[in-house]
Amino acid sequence: MEDFIKDFAGKVEVCLENLPAGEIAKAINIIQACYERDGRIYIFGNGGSLAIATHWVSDINKTIFSHHLDHPGRRFQAVRLPSTESEITAWANDVGYDMVFAGPLRNYVQETDIIIAISSSGNSENIVRAAQLAKEQNIPIIGLSGFDGGRLNQLSDAKVLVKTEKGDYYFKNYFDHLVEQRAAK
Repeated sequence: MEDFIKDFAGKVEVCLENLPAGEIAKAINIIQACYERDGRIYIFGNGGSLAIATHWVSDINKTIFSHHLDHPGRRFQAVRLPSTESEITAWANDVGYDMVFAGPLRNYVQETDIIIAISSSGNSENIVRAAQLAKEQNIPIIGLSGFDGGRLNQLSDAKVLVKTEKGDYYFKNYFDHLVEQRAAK
């Protein structure tokens, strides 16, 4: 286990050293411009990426300016797409899972807004469809992806790519290895 932890920490270190600082700066500029236009930030992803999106929405809406509740000025407005689990299943069941983000985005997005799309592979069809919709409407896209960035990286205005080996979900690979070891006994 100690070797696993050391190996994992080393891989994280390499990823951090290789973060695209210029693209992250571009993403910050896009967010600042959205704030100045009084726009909304729509954030979405699948699985763990949806959990990250949900947490970011909470942080943006609560943490930023939280000590200035009496200040009458503009505030950030972040929305997770879809905003409820029932909306996810309604879009998936009635229209198709590939539309669970693009459908709600189409309902809400305005020219002052931006999207932040999160996808490990950058190739999840529902993520790509929402990014294509945003692109068609000239909505700035911040894409966060891993592996080679996939189609999301190509569509994004700010490409926050954490380069990793394709399919390298490190903990999954570790536990797959444990299962294989146990089966071999």
